[in-house]
Amino acid sequence: MYVLIGGAGLIGLNLAQRLVDLGHTVAIIDINPAACRYAREQLGVIAFEGSAVSTEILIEAGIRKADALAAVLRDDALNLAMVTLANHYGVPHIVVRMRHRDFAEPYRFAGATHVINAIELAVSTMVNVIEYPEVESMMHFEQGQIEVVKLSISANCNVVGRSVAEVAQDPKFPSGSLIIGYQPHAHMDLAIPNGSTVLEPESTVLIATKPGVMHQMIDFIQKCV
Repeated sequence: MYVLIGGAGLIGLNLAQRLVDLGHTVAIIDINPAACRYAREQLGVIAFEGSAVSTEILIEAGIRKADALAAVLRDDALNLAMVTLANHYGVPHIVVRMRHRDFAEPYRFAGATHVINAIELAVSTMVNVIEYPEVESMMHFEQGQIEVVKLSISANCNVVGRSVAEVAQDPKFPSGSLIIGYQPHAHMDLAIPNGSTVLEPESTVLIATKPGVMHQMIDFIQKCV
């Protein structure tokens, strides 16, 4: 994919690096000459010095052929302008970093396909780490109505040696929850389990559940025998 990034700040540069590592072609736009030079020399991306809301710069940077665009400029007003222009030039996937939630609807109206609230995301991550230290990672869906958590299974957990079906049928397993992923060992790929999959010690599970039963789920999976 050809990805255009507006803004060579900390987020823009790190995003560019990750995309390059994944094999994408990346171009970045920023008014800071030093940031553009760093992007070229250290990241190996195409960098255009100038305003990311200038139609001339955007056309020079190849916005007409971009498969995706990320607007991570220093304020929402500039990001909104870039999103509007990206939509005008027909970019199919437009991602924007939002600082203030008042811009959520304007971003959507302007054509953003994904709006990322950086502050809420950071705060939510910190809250999860404090509230659920046992959880390796957590993802939220449908405004937090569904959580997907990653939990490790130690050698003495009470679910060790039991099949996914047996675990799901246990009356103490929180209702409405589902084991959706299983990784037998750290060096193995994550797989979708079936009912006969047996949970091994030192393995990892992905579970979809409700926020209200999170502690109950953690206690059930990681309870020692």
